[in-house]
Amino acid sequence: MRLHQLRHIAWIAAAVVLLLGQSARADDPDFIAFSAGIFDIGKDQTAAEGRLEYRSEMRLWIFKPFAGVMGNSDGGAYGYAGVLVDMFFGKRMVATLSFAPGAYARGDGKDLGHDREFRSQIEVSYRFNDRSRLGLALSHMSNASIGDKNPGTESLMLTYALPVRKIFGD
Repeated sequence: MRLHQLRHIAWIAAAVVLLLGQSARADDPDFIAFSAGIFDIGKDQTAAEGRLEYRSEMRLWIFKPFAGVMGNSDGGAYGYAGVLVDMFFGKRMVATLSFAPGAYARGDGKDLGHDREFRSQIEVSYRFNDRSRLGLALSHMSNASIGDKNPGTESLMLTYALPVRKIFGD
């Protein structure tokens, strides 16, 4: 088993362990999340990264669907859709674990070895009274060894998630 596969398995195992004692809050809305940060952090092709995501309030057991787009300053782009799980620690702190397969175009940036990539992420956020969130996310993206090479990359992002109703009304 390769290191990239072990990373994804570790993320999933951590999620399962944490979920055993946590329940989702029924009062959380749909979100539009805006993120900015660093792509390929600490590696050879570091670039600025931005993301836009829709995070649904709909639940499928403990999972919520989400979809998004990412772009970086080297012309790379990633479109993805997946599932996330929110874990609440008191009223204000939220840890969000997510997994999303998607399509990657490298532009002039890092070659990740395939056009199909998988992103796993952990985000820790502060939840405000209006349910908006401000958080820090660490993600790993790789092709899970479906390509000839699989260098993978990590991103560090600052995220602001705004309830959709705040944008478009109730």
